[in-house]
Amino acid sequence: MGRAFERRKHKMRARWDAMAKAFVKVGREISLAVKSGGPDPSTNARLRLAIQNAKGVNMPKDKVEGAIKRASSKSEEDLVEITYEGYAANGIAVVVECATNNPTRTVANVRSYFNRTGGSLGKTGSLEFLFSRKGVFTIKGEGLDLEELELELIDFGADEIKAEAEDNTVLIYTAYEDFGNMQKGLEEKSIEPMNASLQRIPHNTNKLTEAQEEDVIKLLDKLEEDEDVMNVFHNMSEEE
Repeated sequence: MGRAFERRKHKMRARWDAMAKAFVKVGREISLAVKSGGPDPSTNARLRLAIQNAKGVNMPKDKVEGAIKRASSKSEEDLVEITYEGYAANGIAVVVECATNNPTRTVANVRSYFNRTGGSLGKTGSLEFLFSRKGVFTIKGEGLDLEELELELIDFGADEIKAEAEDNTVLIYTAYEDFGNMQKGLEEKSIEPMNASLQRIPHNTNKLTEAQEEDVIKLLDKLEEDEDVMNVFHNMSEEE
C-alpha cells in the first residue's frame, strides 16, 4: 500500500497509544478520588476534577462511569500514592509521582529506569528544595479578557494567568494550598477547566546540549511509559 499508508498507520497507532495511556492515568485519578471521598461528584471535589480531566482527554462517558463503579467496589485494590526522586544523566533532577497497587514492583521498575539511563534514585524529599508545588488549571481562552479574569480570580488564589497563543488556552497558576479554592472559584463562575493538576515547577532550569538532552529523554520516556507513573517533573530547560 506504499510508504504514505505506513506513515499514516504509524501516526494513528501513536495517537491511539497516547490516548490509551491518558485513559489509564485518568482512570487512576478517578479511583484515587473515589477511594478518598466517595463516588458522588457533587460531594467529592477531587472526583469532579478527575471527571473534568477525563473530558479533557475525550474519555467516553461509559468508561468514566465504569471507572467510578470499579473504584466503588470493595474488591477493587486500593492504590498507594508514592513519590520518588533522583538524578538523571547530566545532573538533571527528576521527581516521579506514582499510583500503584504494588509499591515493591513500582520502586524496582523506577530504580531500573534510572540505573539503565545513567541516573540514580535518591531519597524521598531530597529534591523538594528545587521545585515549587503549584496548582495549574488550563481553560479555553476564546472570548476571555485576561485582566478582568485575573481580577475575578485573585481572591481565589490566582498567582499568575498566562495565555498560550499556540492552542488558544489560558493557564492559571495558584499556590499549592489554594488549589481547592481555585477549583471552587472556577465552578462558581461556571468555567470548566480542560485540565487541572498539581505540578512541581523548577526554581531554575539547566540547559543541556542536544546530545545530553537525549540521555535525559531516554529516562523520561521510560518513566512515562510505565502505567504506575502518574506525573514526571524535571529541571531540564525545554527552550529551543
